[in-house]
Amino acid sequence: MKFCPNCDIRLKKTSGSSILSCSKCDYTEDDNAKFEDQKISEEVQSDFMVLDENEGKDVLPTIEIECEKCGNNQAVWWMLQTRSADEPTTQFYRCTKCSYTWRNYA
Repeated sequence: MKFCPNCDIRLKKTSGSSILSCSKCDYTEDDNAKFEDQKISEEVQSDFMVLDENEGKDVLPTIEIECEKCGNNQAVWWMLQTRSADEPTTQFYRCTKCSYTWRNYA
């Protein structure tokens, strides 16, 4: 796939020929040119946070909320966008005593 160097529109092949042309600015070029494979690699930033059982207790904010499993009244919490962008974020809680994790769909 090639693009017009003037306006970045995808060049289309004229039927029955080897000419590629831009529908916007009438740029043309011969399709017999050689292509080179290019590998582009970049570091991807993740929106996910993976926590081990006891991780997060020292760096995440705490909240007074009752643990559904052990009755403890303190948990760390964080929020993630787990559904579509027009939906509210999901709140996660992890008990500071038993490490039970639960979520709240806000």
